[in-house]
Amino acid sequence: MLQTKTDMELVQESCNGNQDAFGELVRRYKNLVYSVVLRMVNQPEDANDLAQEVFIKIYRNLDKYSPAYQFSTWVIRIATNTVIDFRRKKRLDAVSMDEMVVEVAGKDNPEEWVAQKEKRAELEEAVASLPEMYRLPIVLYHMEDMSYQEIASALQIPLSKVKNRIFRGRKLLKDRLLQKKEGEEVDM
Repeated sequence: MLQTKTDMELVQESCNGNQDAFGELVRRYKNLVYSVVLRMVNQPEDANDLAQEVFIKIYRNLDKYSPAYQFSTWVIRIATNTVIDFRRKKRLDAVSMDEMVVEVAGKDNPEEWVAQKEKRAELEEAVASLPEMYRLPIVLYHMEDMSYQEIASALQIPLSKVKNRIFRGRKLLKDRLLQKKEGEEVDM
């Protein structure tokens, strides 16, 4: 039964040609990969294509996976590198997060729902305006619930840099949101 097998067992079976084992790895990680990719490119069509590309790269490189890392960390690293390569090719300057799927909260109170949606849009805009070196760790930590260590492994940077970039990214976000709020108060 594939459900009870560890990721490493599935990797080994996949390397030995068991397509069902690789199918199980895809089922386990497809939502994570798609979510990370979508948050980085914010285009569902591109995210679908890139997620497929990520799994092709995973399949082709399974023999290079090291059990010293969590499989999910290795998968995230491949996903982020794939998106970075894609963005280099397309020469995108920033990731727009305006089209992200937003969970509807406060359905019973339309005013509350609209206010929350506006706040979410402001935050997404502020996150999208961050330089990538800050944006990516912020997204992985706050939206993907990855630990500092997992981010360090996925991005192949020291743990201290992850902590520093998240700290500085939060500060930039706070400053940008405060500037926007102050700008709105002046306009009134």
